[in-house]
Amino acid sequence: MEFFTFTLPNGIRCIHKRVRSAVTHCALTINAGSRDELTDQHGIAHLLEHSLFKGTERRRAFHINQRLENLGGELNAFTTKEDTTIHATTLRGDFAKAAELIADIVFHSVFPEQEIEREKQVIVDEINSYRDIPQEMLYDRFEELMFAGSPLARNILGTTRSVAKFGPATLRSFQERTYASDQMVFSAIGNMSDKAFVTICERVMGAITASRREFVRETPPALVPFEEVVTKNSNHQAHCILGNRAYNLSDRRRLPLALLVNVLGGPAANSRLNTVLRERNGLSYNVEAMFSPFSDTGFAGVYFGCEKDNLERCRELIDAELKQIMDSPLTPRALSMAKKQFIGQFAISMDASEGYMLGAAKSFLIYNEIDSPQVVAQKIAAITSDEITQVAREVFGNLSTVTYR
Repeated sequence: MEFFTFTLPNGIRCIHKRVRSAVTHCALTINAGSRDELTDQHGIAHLLEHSLFKGTERRRAFHINQRLENLGGELNAFTTKEDTTIHATTLRGDFAKAAELIADIVFHSVFPEQEIEREKQVIVDEINSYRDIPQEMLYDRFEELMFAGSPLARNILGTTRSVAKFGPATLRSFQERTYASDQMVFSAIGNMSDKAFVTICERVMGAITASRREFVRETPPALVPFEEVVTKNSNHQAHCILGNRAYNLSDRRRLPLALLVNVLGGPAANSRLNTVLRERNGLSYNVEAMFSPFSDTGFAGVYFGCEKDNLERCRELIDAELKQIMDSPLTPRALSMAKKQFIGQFAISMDASEGYMLGAAKSFLIYNEIDSPQVVAQKIAAITSDEITQVAREVFGNLSTVTYR
């Protein structure tokens, strides 16, 4: 294993990879996100993430913001539907300061009411800003229908009404219920010894009280296929998502599906959908395929935007590509090229140390292990064209759609 790992007595797992660099990255990844909100808590996970920066038992918000920035470092955080991550980047010699600061804001925040009220206004502005982006609204609506009846259906930000009612007491209640120490991974990548890493982790997080998760996430009910068309007179373009439920993070079919999604509409200009819509026909500037696995479910699909008059033609071309990949297995040459591209993209992504560390932390959080790059490459190399055809039929054979036109 490339990462050194150990577990603190309180259950917090710690991972570290030593690299030769003047810069160190670290993060605390918590297995708690917006899907863990109760019915009346829409948006509280995201508000909690913001509120961690607003004051601790030892520091005011100003001191938190200045602690690393005065050293040329960075401190930030993000919330997803299943996890929350607080991460920092510093010079190597300032790693201990970054680790201590992350521990302070996560475990010793006091949620000052005046600061929280001010931050709620910031989030309301963030919510309103997304209303000006058709793609964001489309994605939210698609997930709302895809996971109807489940907390996964709700967007991460919440609504202006739901966020307005939260205060320090509700934030503490949500944090106490979801921020269990057995659901945390502290990760680092930088030029320090494993011994030094252990010493710092024990000092800044070793005294945290142990806690265990006491609830089980609600599994989404069975999907009811849908097709929704919304007229948006203010839009210059049409926007469309077509997709279906897909595999969870523990399903071995997720890797063949990830490869298929990359072939269809990955970031490369030679993806099949980009080639047919943009390069050959000049119909769309933006087309992409996606796969989002969660702990117990997932979804995959295709998004595209185009001139409203080209909507039907784009959909015809996409349907034809999907039918072809369901009916005709990739040739050995096409499969070999797809694997090389996917492995290359994976290797390049790992060259960004912070992204590599965050991915490793998420893997350790879920699987309690981290595959080496060599193991990942071997798994990709072992994928067969029959597997790709099978997942294509399972996922793309019965699509639901949301269209803004």
